[in-house]
Amino acid sequence: MEFTIHQQVLLTVLALAAIIGAIANKTNFCTMGAVSDWVNMGDTGRLRAWLLAIAVAMAGTVLLEASGLANLSGATFPPYRTSNFAWLRYLLGGLMFGVGMTLASGCGNKSLVRIGGGNLKSLAVLVIASLCAYAMLWTNFYAAAFDSWMAPLSVSLGKFGMKSQALDAIVGGMLGMENTASLHTLFGLLIVAVLLVFIFKSEDFRASKDNILGGTVIGLAVTAGWYLTGGSMGQAWKEWAELADTVPSRVEVQSFTFISPMGDTVHYLMSPANFSLINFGVTALTGVILGSLLYSLINRSFRIEWFASVGDFVNHVVGAVLMGIGGVLAMGCTIGQGVTGVSTLALGSMLTLAAIISGAAGMMKYQYWKMLREA
Repeated sequence: MEFTIHQQVLLTVLALAAIIGAIANKTNFCTMGAVSDWVNMGDTGRLRAWLLAIAVAMAGTVLLEASGLANLSGATFPPYRTSNFAWLRYLLGGLMFGVGMTLASGCGNKSLVRIGGGNLKSLAVLVIASLCAYAMLWTNFYAAAFDSWMAPLSVSLGKFGMKSQALDAIVGGMLGMENTASLHTLFGLLIVAVLLVFIFKSEDFRASKDNILGGTVIGLAVTAGWYLTGGSMGQAWKEWAELADTVPSRVEVQSFTFISPMGDTVHYLMSPANFSLINFGVTALTGVILGSLLYSLINRSFRIEWFASVGDFVNHVVGAVLMGIGGVLAMGCTIGQGVTGVSTLALGSMLTLAAIISGAAGMMKYQYWKMLREA
């Protein structure tokens, strides 16, 4: 049997995702936990690890583009740099996802990592969030519930001379610049420098090998995803797909995100004999679980965990629904928008990131207030 470039890409994605799963398990890399530590205890260690992942991914992505090793200027999945600035989608979806991940005890990536560690609560979250993501992606639910009233509120940046929503394109459009590639590199490296200064000025963070390892590996994995699909191998992959008898799903320039892949996984499981539906995201989702499981078994930390009460179950169900719907609405999760999207300097990704943090922090404050009231 011929070992096609499509299979090579998917196996590479599987390996990268397994590394993400294992390292996230080992280092307890968790974006919901990062916000919780910051809001409830004033501890910024895991928050800085998340910011380090952003800085590493942004530096890698900017340098890949500047050197011509990857091309992200065209269409990507999701369309991070689209000139259609759907600000309300980013805000509402991000808030929903932030609230949801708090109720569900973790974001999309963390839920996958917890499943690999034996957490059946996260498995329930995955099933429910996946069904909701499927409804948003593969049925008319999104069109009926959101698109009719949200689409007219989107802003077409092209009308203002801005080719995309990348920061350099926005500023370049304001200044009448045609080529903003150098501006893109400058903005990206400046943001990275500011982030790194903030991250490493903390002596506690500098002493935490796990936080540094987690942030660095997640950032490098996102960079590798962009290089894989946006570089020469990605171009050969797309050319192969165009000539394939059955065109595989989502052969596009992309990197790691975990909510849309949940919906795509349900889509595949409805036609399990159709292997063309196994795409980058489906493979990545599987890889994170396998990597976390392998680490849990080697480290002997695998533990079965179930819901503590009916209230715990209800919270996780509501959280999963909000994550599945909100994640697709916002076009990404804490990794998909918060790291992968932000690495492209897309304004919408930054807005989504702020909304996710706000939603999570607000829900945590509410839970704390409720706990004090009931005490």
